Amino acid sequence: MVYFIGAGPGDVDLITVKGRNILEKADVVIYAGSLVAKEHMGYCKEGVLIYNSAKMTLEEVIEVMNENKDKLVVRLHTGDPSIYGAIKEQMDELDKLNIEYEVVPGVSSFVAAASAIKKEFTLPSVTQTVILTRVEGRTPVPETEDLEKLAQVGASMAIFLSISMIDKVLAKLRAGYGRNVPIAVVERATWDNERSIIGTLDDIADKVKEAGITKCAQILVGDFIDCDYEKSLLYDKTFTHMYREAKK
Repeated sequence: MVYFIGAGPGDVDLITVKGRNILEKADVVIYAGSLVAKEHMGYCKEGVLIYNSAKMTLEEVIEVMNENKDKLVVRLHTGDPSIYGAIKEQMDELDKLNIEYEVVPGVSSFVAAASAIKKEFTLPSVTQTVILTRVEGRTPVPETEDLEKLAQVGASMAIFLSISMIDKVLAKLRAGYGRNVPIAVVERATWDNERSIIGTLDDIADKVKEAGITKCAQILVGDFIDCDYEKSLLYDKTFTHMYREAKK
């Protein structure tokens, strides 16, 4: 059996209990060494075979899985494997080989980044939508998902894999929003060297460049970062729902 496990955004304790329990029993671990904390390997049992996939190709990863198909194999991904995790291509190959697999979700960097700046993406009267996206680099983005078009929605946004192109990101956001909006950049959320920078479309580029942030950072955009909002009806004493009667 192969388990695709989300290791979380950085802090080793943000892997799920289920994920760690499986990792402790693994016979083989293939982990994304460029992003997953090596401390996770300290929870593996003695004699486990460990592979760092940072220098491996898809074919090499699948070969290791196939050679150990009768063992418990963990494919340890950063964050949650369903977001920019490139797991479908691996699962498709396992399907061809009739190798069973399971996906164990993890904590994504976009929610870790929100926790770092102590903000809530979805605020009543502000927005109830979160957009996860990126700008095109070597990996293209569908034309319908161009950042400028997505910005026109006005929703909260979490932009992955784009901090090295901050000027391009801001140009598209400025064209889409048509106004100055709050922006936060969180580098290495939940790691020991985490850094957060709060700004706006007008000044965030200078702040990011001055800080020397060029990779491993999440870009959060939207009014949720700094705005007035209405309180939720969920805890409003005048609001009735199936678990509570309104109080007069």
